[in-house]
Amino acid sequence: MRNETAIIKESIYSGGESLQVYVNSPEKQRQLYRRTMKIIIVSQIFGGAGLAAGITVGALLAQDMLGTDSYAGVPAALFTLGSAAAALIVGRLSQRSGRRVGLAAGFLTGGVGAAGVILAAILNSVTLLFVSLLVYGAGTATNLQARYAGTDLALPTQRAKAVSTAMVFTTFGAVSGPNLVNFTGRIATSLGAPALSGPFMLAAAAYLLAGFVLLIFLRPDPLRVAKVIADAHYAHDSQNSTTQSHTPTASLNRRGIMVGASVMVLTQIVMIGIMTMTPVHMKHHGHGLGEVGMVIGIHVAAMYLPSLLTGTLVDKYGRKPMSYASGVTLLLAGLLAAFAPGDSMVLLVLALTLLGLGWNFGLISGTATIVDATTPDTRAKTQGTVDVLIALAGASGGALSGMVVAHSSYSVLSLAGGFLSLLLIPVVLWSRRKV
Repeated sequence: MRNETAIIKESIYSGGESLQVYVNSPEKQRQLYRRTMKIIIVSQIFGGAGLAAGITVGALLAQDMLGTDSYAGVPAALFTLGSAAAALIVGRLSQRSGRRVGLAAGFLTGGVGAAGVILAAILNSVTLLFVSLLVYGAGTATNLQARYAGTDLALPTQRAKAVSTAMVFTTFGAVSGPNLVNFTGRIATSLGAPALSGPFMLAAAAYLLAGFVLLIFLRPDPLRVAKVIADAHYAHDSQNSTTQSHTPTASLNRRGIMVGASVMVLTQIVMIGIMTMTPVHMKHHGHGLGEVGMVIGIHVAAMYLPSLLTGTLVDKYGRKPMSYASGVTLLLAGLLAAFAPGDSMVLLVLALTLLGLGWNFGLISGTATIVDATTPDTRAKTQGTVDVLIALAGASGGALSGMVVAHSSYSVLSLAGGFLSLLLIPVVLWSRRKV
């Protein structure tokens, strides 16, 4: 049952500005959509720089502080576990107070966590490191959830492209982060901090900037406007329809949510598992920090840079074919990582490129499937819940990856990840069954 008073208030006001002007004006909707995308793009550039720190040196920092490889996957597990809690909170906060408040709060929290990691490295406090990595995970969750903000006002045929536009600009920050490892390390050393804390200095500044950009400029809130438009359409349809049956649609929506979530969860487990242990694997084969940064930078570029093309393909050819492509690409990445010589930079770069590309296919097709299956009244809350599952999947992949490598090998981990990705095929086939 809808709270009609709340709907009326939300439909009329948001930050003192009338939102009714958007209901019957497609041109104003398009203008706000374009403005929203510009603000999301700026925040994503900063957010990308923030998330790269944990990916690039998190495992190496833990390895140095703990003195063992067995727990090198713990940082990835912790900040992805922290991102799970943050995804739920940011999703619910966005549903209640709008994207601006939810996303800004998430990025600012991530910045505080990155600052905590720096302090932990200086004090050599493992406890503070683990707690700070949990808080740092809020930035990772928010960076992912920002992709949804672009879809709130997008047409159904633009949704995957809206997701991909937000993601592709994450590349600029995400690629620069790993390639600034040596530079930020020198800055950290000059300040009397461990070199590996340098990337987290960049992360703290980047996440805080992303949060302030959204908090100040994301007005009017795109999700609030989308709700107003949806409520107006709902009222119009109710007046012009005497009989309504929602059961088949509701069933299709539930299936769409389940399929979209499954695609993103599987791709996240495979990607996080292999990616987390690649720096440790490279270090064992004599590669330096600069080479590790380059490989991870190219991997992150493959995760985000092809997004505009992927979004166009998902909108043009459909969500399901691109989900199949994700499974096949991740399988190839796992096989190549497993059999490539450890001292071969070329093959490691190729394997990690395919790993990022497969993740990209899965995330954009899965996200578009989720958006298709939700309405503005429940969208942010549902998206937050789905991102919790994605984060938990990443935490599991990160935690288990170190244990697998410690007790077997990087090759076994890569093979397991590659074959796990094939589960995407039966999941998508199940979605084709009639309700």
